[in-house]
Amino acid sequence: MPRGLATRKDKRVPRLSKDSQMPTALQHVLWRLDRLERQVRTLSELVRDHAEDSDRLVTIVAEDRDVLRRELLREHQARLRVRKRARATDSNAGLTSRET
Repeated sequence: MPRGLATRKDKRVPRLSKDSQMPTALQHVLWRLDRLERQVRTLSELVRDHAEDSDRLVTIVAEDRDVLRRELLREHQARLRVRKRARATDSNAGLTSRET
């Protein structure tokens, strides 16, 4: 057996069973320790999932922001073109009215 596995096996906490010869207080402590380890494992999974969800949301918001920025820029450029045409039309109309 590899050395690492032997030391790990020696440190294992025995699983609780009904016919265990351990004192009740020790059984309770071991049960609570096992329960806390399971809770920490579950909490770690939840934190990891939350971080992944947050990363996805940041990506989605960044993409949406870029799309909205481009759309607003297009609208602004369209308004500028309309104003430019209006000024050009007004200046042409002013020249024709002065000539008559």
